[in-house]
Amino acid sequence: MTITIFLADDHRVVRSGIRALLEAQPDFEVIGESEDGLETVQQVEKLHPDVLIVDLMLHGISGIEVCRQVIKHSTRTAVVLLSMYGNESYVQGALRAGAKGYLLKESTVDELTSAIREVMKGRHYLSAALSQRAIESYIKQTESDAVADPYEQLSTREREVLHMVVRGYTGADIAKRLFISPRTVEAHRANLMRKLNLRNHSQLLRYALQKGFVPPEPEALKNAEMADETGEGSGPG
Repeated sequence: MTITIFLADDHRVVRSGIRALLEAQPDFEVIGESEDGLETVQQVEKLHPDVLIVDLMLHGISGIEVCRQVIKHSTRTAVVLLSMYGNESYVQGALRAGAKGYLLKESTVDELTSAIREVMKGRHYLSAALSQRAIESYIKQTESDAVADPYEQLSTREREVLHMVVRGYTGADIAKRLFISPRTVEAHRANLMRKLNLRNHSQLLRYALQKGFVPPEPEALKNAEMADETGEGSGPG
């Protein structure tokens, strides 16, 4: 039986390398690829691959939000998150969103192929570097955390706006990407800030860093500090 795969990563060279490795397997077929989160969701809903391999960080919305939307609309597709970050919060976020697997980019080819075959059997798979912690404990923790997580109360559109705001998109950019008006973007932003109990842009950036929606790199931290200094986004709207 051929296993169909969709590949999402924001680096073309990385996608090409992973695609070549996957297509070396006689029963694997890569049926599409993308560098953009929103486009990935649309293509997966259209193509219904058996497995989606998605990078944690994409253009537009993050891989975790892609996973959440794919699981909701394309139930036959198993999702494997691929990331350079092994933070526990990221792994829990991925499992909470419905991912069946979480692999570090340092993983071997054998690990990647094993992950795909395992999730096709309905099982969970964690990268070997993470497997010392029981998958069951991750799932139990994420299920209990999800009940009290205000992020779960956001609408799909509010989550999309959140992800694009913290990735540096302007209101006009977001409006264009989502086919809504700038005023509607601001309304969604105000609603999500209220639901998350955040007062300014700095707090929003720090929240996104904690949730794994933006990479924990110096540039992101610098942006948060600049927002503190300038008072950017001091109100929820």
